[in-house]
Amino acid sequence: MRPDDWFKRRTYHYSDFSDVEGLVRLKEEQGLTISVCLPTRNEADTIPNILPVIRRSLMKRHRLVDQLAIIDSRSTDNTAEVAAEHGAEVFYDDEYLAGQPPAYGKGEALWKSLVPLTGDIVVWVDSDIKNFSPHFIYGLVGPILANRKIGYVKGYYRRPLYLGEMQRETGGGRVTEICARPLINMFYPDLARLIQPLSGEYAGRRRVLESVPFFTGYGVEIGLDIDIYRKYGLAAMAQTDLKRRVHHNQGTKALGQMAFGIMQAVFKRLHDEGRLELKDEPGTDYRSIIYRHEQYGLESHEVRVVERPPLSTIEEYRRLHPVRRRTTSR
Repeated sequence: MRPDDWFKRRTYHYSDFSDVEGLVRLKEEQGLTISVCLPTRNEADTIPNILPVIRRSLMKRHRLVDQLAIIDSRSTDNTAEVAAEHGAEVFYDDEYLAGQPPAYGKGEALWKSLVPLTGDIVVWVDSDIKNFSPHFIYGLVGPILANRKIGYVKGYYRRPLYLGEMQRETGGGRVTEICARPLINMFYPDLARLIQPLSGEYAGRRRVLESVPFFTGYGVEIGLDIDIYRKYGLAAMAQTDLKRRVHHNQGTKALGQMAFGIMQAVFKRLHDEGRLELKDEPGTDYRSIIYRHEQYGLESHEVRVVERPPLSTIEEYRRLHPVRRRTTSR
């Protein structure tokens, strides 16, 4: 499949899959199960916008979702209690794969979540969405259920920008446009067809997700995009328009740290591919310029992106999830 053909044939709109009962039939005919998981850290205020919607619409009214869970990074608020009250299973990322060297961040949580999750299809959605609707789920699993060649689906959307009193209907996704997209166009131009390569809403077949490495922290999304593309090709990937996503927009300092993590992941992969020689170990200390009390200063944060191996290579995981025989066509 040529990249431009891919954009036409693998770009969907969530309304293409609005027949949820039809998706349930496809799921049952194929003998598949679906897990939905939210990575959380101090999200007690936002997950009540999401979990009840999934449970009411996609578990009770329509039996599309078989498992609803959070993977929590030891929240200091009552995130776990709130999630349990709304019918979600609660898992803690530090309770799994304890034999691995320690690492932290969203990518670590997603990687470890595959251990307790049971679905043949896994859907991850960020836990800070303010305008959540069932289409965030069925729009992502729809292409996988409708086409057995598809193993990984990214969501995309318009992202309003709210900074203080400034409100714009577009303008979110700043790290995508000033960091990720330039890197993708330089080194992985086929992936430039992904409208939101860093989106936090995506779904994948377990056999695909367990077969590729995960970067921890801010490198997880771009790492999955690159590694699934390298292993399975564009034909196994798709994207769905989820229309609009409203969430808390981060400040430029946090975005700089995010871009720093993304660059670590991309440079690591390019080095592994022999396309970029790293003569020194890249730094992980991110220094931001701050201005307080009419003076400039430095503020330092460690941003370390670690590469985790494919879960299918780890014995602890293989005991719980025997390798599936089904394969994704390239």
